[in-house]
Amino acid sequence: MIGYTTLGTNDLQKSSAFYDALMAELGAKRIMDDGNFIVWGSSLDKPGFSITAPFDGKTATVGNGTMIALTGESNAHVDAVYKKALELGATCEGGPGDRGVPGMNFYAAYFRDLDGNKLNCFCTTGE
Repeated sequence: MIGYTTLGTNDLQKSSAFYDALMAELGAKRIMDDGNFIVWGSSLDKPGFSITAPFDGKTATVGNGTMIALTGESNAHVDAVYKKALELGATCEGGPGDRGVPGMNFYAAYFRDLDGNKLNCFCTTGE
């Protein structure tokens, strides 16, 4: 259903370095880069994650209530992605842990990237 997601950035070079390292932790790599728009994923026919400076030339801003969730393979993987994000300069929005969703093993960690966009990494493996 989702082809790709896009977050705006005000510093493409700094943001792309952040996401190169973070996406590598998730097993993704750059699959498209035209100098202004960068996409990470496994292939162009699978869902991807992208960043760009806003097309209208205005400042990129954070959407209130907007978040992108990244799939982790296990609780330990969620922990590793969260740790990597913080090492790269992300800020904590809720450390790793069980979120107590009834009837579901939902383990997640929340953080904001260098531009303030909110992300989470989660798994439902029930470790």
